[in-house]
Amino acid sequence: MKRIIYLWAMLMMASLSVWADDEVTFTASAPDAVAVGDQFRLSYTVTTQKVRDFRAPSIQGFDVLMGPSRSTQTNMQMINGKTSTTQSITFTYILMAKTEGTYTIPGATITADGNQMVSNSVKIKVLPADQTSGQGNNRGAAGNAAISGNDLFITGTISKTNVYEQEAILLTYKIYTQVDLRGFDNIKLPDFKGFHSQEVELPDNRRWGLEHYKGRNYQTTIYRQFVLFPQQSGKLTIDAARFDASIAVADPTIDPFEAFFNGGGGVREVKKSLFTPKLSIDVKPLPAKPANYSGGVGEFNLTSSINSTEVKTNDAVTLKLVISGTGNMKLIANPEVKFPEDFEIYDPKSENNFRLTNEGLSGNKVIEYLAIPRNPGDYKIPPVEFTYFDVKSKAYKTLKTEEYVLHVEKGEGDATQTIANFTNQEELKVLNEDIRFIKQNHVKLTPRGQFFFGTAGYWLCYIVPLLAFIVLFIVYRKQIAANANVAKVRTRKANKVAVKRLKLAGKLLADNKQDAFYDEVLKALWGYVSDKLSIPMSRLSKDNIEEELRNYGVDGALIQEFIGVLNNGEFARFAPSDANLGMDKIYAQALEIISKMENSIKH
Repeated sequence: MKRIIYLWAMLMMASLSVWADDEVTFTASAPDAVAVGDQFRLSYTVTTQKVRDFRAPSIQGFDVLMGPSRSTQTNMQMINGKTSTTQSITFTYILMAKTEGTYTIPGATITADGNQMVSNSVKIKVLPADQTSGQGNNRGAAGNAAISGNDLFITGTISKTNVYEQEAILLTYKIYTQVDLRGFDNIKLPDFKGFHSQEVELPDNRRWGLEHYKGRNYQTTIYRQFVLFPQQSGKLTIDAARFDASIAVADPTIDPFEAFFNGGGGVREVKKSLFTPKLSIDVKPLPAKPANYSGGVGEFNLTSSINSTEVKTNDAVTLKLVISGTGNMKLIANPEVKFPEDFEIYDPKSENNFRLTNEGLSGNKVIEYLAIPRNPGDYKIPPVEFTYFDVKSKAYKTLKTEEYVLHVEKGEGDATQTIANFTNQEELKVLNEDIRFIKQNHVKLTPRGQFFFGTAGYWLCYIVPLLAFIVLFIVYRKQIAANANVAKVRTRKANKVAVKRLKLAGKLLADNKQDAFYDEVLKALWGYVSDKLSIPMSRLSKDNIEEELRNYGVDGALIQEFIGVLNNGEFARFAPSDANLGMDKIYAQALEIISKMENSIKH
């Protein structure tokens, strides 16, 4: 009996629905696009059943075939023992489009829960009637032959055909279909030779819509999108893409009763290969690059901040730069910050916070510079300059930060010695006693010649350190002179720096990190030539690298081999071949060409 009462109480509690606390909504919905002569639904839904006085707006441009019909929906769900119920009422019209154009249907009004509400308006685009309507529907018997290029095709379009190097281009592959497309069995995309490419992430559930194209109405959707950054000037070509489609067609030879009882629908699948046309893009070289060019192409902003302008010696000073905007942000070099000479400077740390958009990489790059003042005083950090190529104005722009004035005080326990001006020197005094007490102990004297003073060992103790000091002084002076020549130091260390970067690339190869691997290999190759030839990387390009290498006595065939390795590194990541094999090949080529260049470049 107790159990029955308990179950009855539980059922009563479940029947006492916990109504949703959400506010009551009143929304209108309709297709975005229809064709002339098409019938479609216009629905108004209110999330409560306490309604009255529903009034539809004046509907212009459409014939009202039926409505409004009223339907009620109730949905009950239990989550974590809590029961909730939602109820709604939908008012539906059946409309038919009469004339092409774009029409706006105003919102309807209703009184819900005692409050008067107005729904949203809907905009509907009415397309012309399909010129081939009623034709091409009996495709089942002929199968694949009856599915023409006008029934199903894919277009490849680019957002721009005339661009500068590194300027972002959007490539879009779009499906147009009037058949029952089931999917694609195989897709072969172009290798995008001459471009750095990144695919735009699209939602898994693609949204289909009606579109009028060359006299016919198609169901369309964007299938794939890529953002391309041209890496060289000239006329570049995007090869055709291939899509092997699987299509369901009606087959009149199949018995409909047999198909029904066997779970089929009287259809069979046929295959059709779709090809997109080749696309050509004219890429213009960037104008003559200024000395402080960062490599950026797009639209950017620059801001800066500093942790403090009042510091003590040996305290860290952190200057933060934020480069924000849209463009080829991945290839932007860190701007140079000119700290005072008395500061100890560390390598900057950068963090990338950007995402891929239709216009390129959008977001920001945060760079932190760390320096430590060693001596007290007042110092200035001059404005930091950032120069990039602006795609809108088609000219270089230079952004500057503010100047920072630092006041550095001597820190506690600082061992730094400063030079004082002893104009008011105090008289030195012997404390406690003016005359020291004479020691009265008897001292044993040693005859001359028996003491160390004046012996050969005595003089060697002076001569050997003196000779050592002279030798070290000469070596040190030569080292200072050699290090003073920054270009010579960079040239001497170019091979070591390149090998160090290639070691890191080897680790990335082992971890199969493809993008990071290719970036590190290209940095090693470009950085080696930049250091070896004493040319800033911003001024180095494939156009002048051959001439510069010839001036250093490098053979022409070896120069072409080096340029070939650069090209292979830039294009290997997008090649359709096996990724691991391509990475191994590029790594071996980079090691070999740097070794050959090291033996060939003459200074």
